[in-house]
Amino acid sequence: MMSERHGDQLHKWLTSARASDLPGLNSFIRGVERDQAAVTAGLTHAWSSGPVEGHVNRIKMIKRQMFGRANFDLLRKRILLTP
Repeated sequence: MMSERHGDQLHKWLTSARASDLPGLNSFIRGVERDQAAVTAGLTHAWSSGPVEGHVNRIKMIKRQMFGRANFDLLRKRILLTP
């Protein structure tokens, strides 16, 4: 379903997974059902926000490392020059 982009099969998978009665899996299923439209879109469409989220994560890490140590100008330079 994930590698072949068959988001239309998500409801069927959720139904069969719910029948397994595993506590951890049921918790995961409840989370998926809260935002089922977004999960279905993620399993269906070819595009992803993954690269953007990766850059945001990198910037947050640099910001945390420099907290209380440097001013905004140095933070900006480090973000722009770090690969």
